[in-house]
Amino acid sequence: MSQTPSGGKAYAAFHRRSIEDREGFWTEQAALIDWHKPFEQVLQYDNPPFTRWFVGGQTNLCHNAVDRHLAALGDQPALIWVSTEVDQEKVYTFRQLHEETMRMAAILQAQGVQRGDRVLIYMPMIAEAAFAMLACARIGAIHSVVFGGFASHSLASRIDDAQPKVIISADAGARVGKTIPYKPLLDEAIRLAAHKPGKVLLVDRGLAAMERVPGRDLDYAAERARHLQAQVPVTWLESNEISYTLYTSGTTGKPKGVQRDVGGYAVALAASMKHIFCGNPGETYFSSSDIGWVVGHSYIIYGPLIAGMATIMYEGTPVRPDAGILWQLVERYKVTVMFSAPTAIRVLKKQDPSYLTRYDLSTLRALFLAGEPLDEPTSEWISKGLGKPIIDNYWQTETGWPILTIAAGVEPMATRLGSPGVPMYGYDVRLLHEATGEELGSNEKGVVAIVPPLPPGCMQTVWGDDTRFVKTYFESVPGKLVYSTFDWGVRDQDGYYFILGRTDDVINVAGHRLGTREIEESISSHAAVAEVAVVGVADQLKGQVAMAFAVLKDPAQISDPQARLKLEGEVMGVVDKQLGAVARPARVHFVNALPKTRSGKVLRRSIQAVCEGRDPGDLTTIEDPVTLEQLRQVVKG
Repeated sequence: MSQTPSGGKAYAAFHRRSIEDREGFWTEQAALIDWHKPFEQVLQYDNPPFTRWFVGGQTNLCHNAVDRHLAALGDQPALIWVSTEVDQEKVYTFRQLHEETMRMAAILQAQGVQRGDRVLIYMPMIAEAAFAMLACARIGAIHSVVFGGFASHSLASRIDDAQPKVIISADAGARVGKTIPYKPLLDEAIRLAAHKPGKVLLVDRGLAAMERVPGRDLDYAAERARHLQAQVPVTWLESNEISYTLYTSGTTGKPKGVQRDVGGYAVALAASMKHIFCGNPGETYFSSSDIGWVVGHSYIIYGPLIAGMATIMYEGTPVRPDAGILWQLVERYKVTVMFSAPTAIRVLKKQDPSYLTRYDLSTLRALFLAGEPLDEPTSEWISKGLGKPIIDNYWQTETGWPILTIAAGVEPMATRLGSPGVPMYGYDVRLLHEATGEELGSNEKGVVAIVPPLPPGCMQTVWGDDTRFVKTYFESVPGKLVYSTFDWGVRDQDGYYFILGRTDDVINVAGHRLGTREIEESISSHAAVAEVAVVGVADQLKGQVAMAFAVLKDPAQISDPQARLKLEGEVMGVVDKQLGAVARPARVHFVNALPKTRSGKVLRRSIQAVCEGRDPGDLTTIEDPVTLEQLRQVVKG
């Protein structure tokens, strides 16, 4: 029996129908997009856990994102590119976006790219990256976006896995005022890779000199000039053909390509823009993510455009040129829906709070946050500062759109501090005991799992490895074929879920299982703390102990050793009071910054490795290596 969320009768009925009458429910949602040919079967699920949605239907992501809006919205903004790194902005209307996409598509076709061929995109946050993604979708090529600036060996492994016919890149990206040359990294990656692309298409931004490889490297500006008048028709794809692959971290060294379909993804995004994000045609959506991550795919490029909204593509940070830049963009482009990460808000917590009230945010209806757990102090701080609803949402690269949040487009529902919300329509979410697989009740800790079939928009499989797909995601809970999120959670009596941390980030202290999230929440509630990461560290006596690393709002508070010790004792006292002595960290170390990826995720595995004297592993995505070195010195004492 499915666990239907409560909290709102209308939404509960909506959710129940999505589970009990999948065919009727998703037929209605499928009407939100254009179909070139109607589908013959809503769901084919005769080979669990593999799903096929809208079987026989033909559609196209680029058509739904761009072409279908030309008649009504052709001269309205579609793509708003803003870079505070190079101080440039450019607005493309839907008509201009259509033209640029066809030019890029013609360039690819001229290099022999056909339906089903792979195109690897290794680019900074520039408009041409959006053109490239949409062009691939237009002609039926499979794009694989790799986060710009990834180290060569990581990029090489993705080249070998995807085997692209063409790679699209640029001379350089920019971050906090520093130029990051891409071309040398790309050249080295191609040298390391066994697979060699036919051509490399390069956007020259004039940021870094780059050597061209004769016969292989093409200049985008010259190629674009050759195809200015290009007319490239849409290639209609069967719903279950592959739209893209996107690599996510795995427990082994081999990259794991999340494979996504066309029709199911388009329907899922269209439905989410209506029911979750409440976006309307002609409005503006602003996600501060990056196209290298799933949020960038779903909610910078495809989702907002499918909904007929303008989308802001931002190259920059939340604090450059100052801590008001995000809100300045909201005012300037009349943003109605914004999507960011808790990390970005925590960065802003360390800045002058007056930036939150300097700009006219009257158009903004809500700020959505996702990427890692949203702690209560951060949620309260930004909600109070902006005077706007803060809506947490929880999902994964694998799912493509939110698993848990609030569907305000169906029924207004209250948010709860510390909770991303309730299960979204289509997701049959359960809490299961990790060892027995039995279903758990309210306020019991368990693994957050989803009973298949997974809804439209979720991954089809791991690219080129169906066995790995089943083994990784569907065989970890004993005796049950369920999708494991690998996250611990609890559910309250009203159906709201609280995510406690990864199943492999649970600390086992003398037999007590503690989620890192719980301890981090507790430490964050101390007034002096801006940000914190907690990891479990091996201990001969207790098995593991919690080790905390905190960033202070005012580092001057611990200018001498006595003050440092006093504050550490205070923070431990907070944990004692809120969670009990068993959850008290062995140490609370104070650092200037936490080691993070360039997308803002804390590198907990690396922190844990440093604490245990091990190799911190793959650091290709680290934002600032100095943070890990400082942490190493602090641990040494």
